[in-house]
Amino acid sequence: MRTYRALLALPGAAAFVTAGFVGRLPMAMRTLGCLLMVSALTGSYSLAGGVSAVFGIAMAVSGPFLARLADRHGQSRTLVWSALAHGAGVGVLVAAVVWGAPAWTYFPAAVVAGLTSIPMGSLVRARWAVVAGDRIQAAYALEAVVDEVIYILGPLLVVWLSVQLTPAAGLLGAVVLAVAGGLALAAQPRTAPPFAEARDEPRTGVIRIHGMKVLTAVYFAAGGLIGAIDVAAVKFAGEHQDPGAAGLLLALMTFASMVAGLTFGLLRWQLGLSGRLLLTAAVLACGSVPALFAGSVGTMCLAVLLLGVGISPLLVVGSALVESLVPRRGLTEGFAVVGSGVTLGMAAGSAAGGALADLAGSAAAFGLATACGVLTVAVCAAGLRFLTPRPVPVA
Repeated sequence: MRTYRALLALPGAAAFVTAGFVGRLPMAMRTLGCLLMVSALTGSYSLAGGVSAVFGIAMAVSGPFLARLADRHGQSRTLVWSALAHGAGVGVLVAAVVWGAPAWTYFPAAVVAGLTSIPMGSLVRARWAVVAGDRIQAAYALEAVVDEVIYILGPLLVVWLSVQLTPAAGLLGAVVLAVAGGLALAAQPRTAPPFAEARDEPRTGVIRIHGMKVLTAVYFAAGGLIGAIDVAAVKFAGEHQDPGAAGLLLALMTFASMVAGLTFGLLRWQLGLSGRLLLTAAVLACGSVPALFAGSVGTMCLAVLLLGVGISPLLVVGSALVESLVPRRGLTEGFAVVGSGVTLGMAAGSAAGGALADLAGSAAAFGLATACGVLTVAVCAAGLRFLTPRPVPVA
């Protein structure tokens, strides 16, 4: 742990990590908070699911564009206006639901709230590229672990707020944290990446870099695996008359991912980044296979531990590849693009996994997860030659 303590001791690091943690916690709260609020106040789960899906898709679509604005005009300026606009958008959505406005009004409000949600994780990772120096792999490992912690604490917090206080409290709590974290990060310009360089160069966008196309596809496939596993775990627990075990299974997978990420960040590799990506993708795919054969909750606990080992290392290598493929002035956009890829993959995996679970049980959903793991390896192998770091100009 000395390595990670040394990272946080770097000038400004602890401050931007703390602000980023507060501002990123809502990414595990918003859509769930929206679902809980709409379902509780309208009694319609289909309406709640639709509004939450629109909210989540809008966030995934807008992330790269907001990140690009931060690259072009500076993180501080972009954070301030996006935080205020996001707070207003969520406020309108909450008011519409609480005051019983027509159901159709929820959707445009959800679109505005989602489109103004800036990808905080991308901004923080871009700062590490400025601060961490040759310890960048450890920095990205730390970020992967922070993401895992967020996805443990966020749902617990939003459910507690919604159940113990009022149905709208979960989503309101998420927006308060988002605004507070965003403004706190905006107040730290010294660690932000430069943004005034090469303004007159062509605006090509990072997605035009071939390696970024491959990496985004890898993230999408990996996201499909994660989304399918979430649904499969819930279905498996229900099939074994132990619904509460779903939380345990997902927590064990997250725990294994955290430990693997922390360990991976400390290793010294002779293998290049592209080779490491292929290796971690193979570990992820192979780790998903034992879940197909688990016949009890106990054996499934062991299976999800194995599955979790591949998640964070893949994302750590992916972050390092973004940093090596994309010029520094486009880093925030680069991280946001792959972040949107994994978010959309999770949504697709959840939707397809849910349909398969209803039709053929949890085994089918676990099978989808394994198929997504194989697809992750295949995409990585097919595009390996494009993953050699060769930055191209990005304005």
